[in-house]
Amino acid sequence: MAETKTITTPLSDDVIKDLKIGEKVSITGVIYTARDAAHKRLVDLIEQGKELPFDLPGQIIYYVGPAPAKPGFAVGSAGPTSSYRMDAYTPTLIANGLKGMIGKGPRDENVKDAMKEHGAVYFAAVGGAGALISKSIVKAEVIAYPELGAEAVRRMEVKDFPAIVAIDATGDDLYLKGKEAYSIGA
Repeated sequence: MAETKTITTPLSDDVIKDLKIGEKVSITGVIYTARDAAHKRLVDLIEQGKELPFDLPGQIIYYVGPAPAKPGFAVGSAGPTSSYRMDAYTPTLIANGLKGMIGKGPRDENVKDAMKEHGAVYFAAVGGAGALISKSIVKAEVIAYPELGAEAVRRMEVKDFPAIVAIDATGDDLYLKGKEAYSIGA
């Protein structure tokens, strides 16, 4: 069984360079949540030269809109959303210091190009495992755009958050390599 790498946030360039597709990781530290409506607002702030609600350099954004918390938990079910919805905004965030993203599904070429140029990594969280993932979220607080409800920007403290490196900083893409490995004639 493959070893799980333990990583902490914020992410450094050295950590990012060592991560390769298919590796299992356990993330501990602070991550932020944002989906497409929040991404648009963040990019608008960058384009206007205004301050963001959190310091972007070295951070990870998790594409999630968690369910309300049950008593004793920081959040309810917190499974990933489809990452392609953030693709139009992600290159700008990466160019401004974002180092990691967590979601599900493939990314477009513009995102991968930005990841290679600026050194960033994309992690896949297992869709359908939201209840399990929520157990690794120790604390969550809304820090921006509360009017977006579940899609508000949250600051989350996580311990042993499970993910897989889906696209590394060299542009290797597990979604493409996986298809190639199982295609006829490969």
